[in-house]
Amino acid sequence: MHRRIAVAAVLSITTAAALGAAGSAVAQSTTAPASTTAPPATTTVPPTTTPPAPQPAKGTLGLTLEKVNGRSASILAGDRFRVRGTVKPYVPGQKVVVRFYRGERKLASKQVTVLSTKGGSGSFVLGYTAKRPGHITVRASHRATDQLATLVAKGRGVDVLPLRASPGSKGLAVRVLQTKLKALGYVIGQKGVYDARTARAVLAFRKVTGMARTQIASEDVFRKLAKGAGHYPVRFPNQGKHVEADLSLQVMALIRGSKVERIYPISSGKPSTPTVLGTFKVYSKTPGTNAKGMVFTSYFHGGYGIHGYVEVPVYAASHGCLRTPVPDAVSIFNWISYGDTVDVYL
Repeated sequence: MHRRIAVAAVLSITTAAALGAAGSAVAQSTTAPASTTAPPATTTVPPTTTPPAPQPAKGTLGLTLEKVNGRSASILAGDRFRVRGTVKPYVPGQKVVVRFYRGERKLASKQVTVLSTKGGSGSFVLGYTAKRPGHITVRASHRATDQLATLVAKGRGVDVLPLRASPGSKGLAVRVLQTKLKALGYVIGQKGVYDARTARAVLAFRKVTGMARTQIASEDVFRKLAKGAGHYPVRFPNQGKHVEADLSLQVMALIRGSKVERIYPISSGKPSTPTVLGTFKVYSKTPGTNAKGMVFTSYFHGGYGIHGYVEVPVYAASHGCLRTPVPDAVSIFNWISYGDTVDVYL
């Protein structure tokens, strides 16, 4: 009987274990059923892009010189002039560097702030005193910033004239004097030397400008040159190649149309033997020196001619001819041709 009870107990334990395993499987199947839903679609997010940085504005930079006289663009040593600049477009806070040069040597460099003006432009003004004679070039530039690109202005030049030169002197003052006189048509001598021919050019300039008839290039001569004075007033520009003699000025000019090529001091007929007035043609030319001391003569009316002579005072003193300095006689004679018009007037 005890054996039957033991077998029954074993069977009971085995059955319970089996039932427990089956129940566990059923429970597992109930709590974790197989999924039948598709996974959600993946959304792609585009990368974030940074907008490009704004480019600096492109513009222009211009220069003008103020208190500089006329076409000659010149001042006297010690004079002050102004540099005015224009910047387009105007951008607040921008600066420009202005430089001053004599040749390749930098004399000064100054930074200026651009100020707003009308029309979206900017401007600046800068003063400068030229202490020594010579040619000064003014340049300006703007270095690129985030707001405004690099700007470079066209350079502007000014001649700084000395205050005095006299016969026998040499150097820069004389070269500047000669350059100004030559540009107007006056006949100069050896470059850089205040020789006799340059002295006669100064005399002719003084006559044309109504100054005292001397050969000294004083301060007032340089000031008139700086202002562009001394142009010979052509009276007959439609006569082509011709000669004009203004007896009131006691000067003679060799001219092509309206262009004055040469200007000389002369001495015309004195009151007792005045020079004939009017328009004439050159009809005879005599080279060399004749018995009356007339050197290389071009006759334009009877015995009236243009010739060199040893005495050419600053006033009318001849016997009726137009006297020129002997050193200039040959070049004048060679310039004048048969048939050229000669205008003589007061």
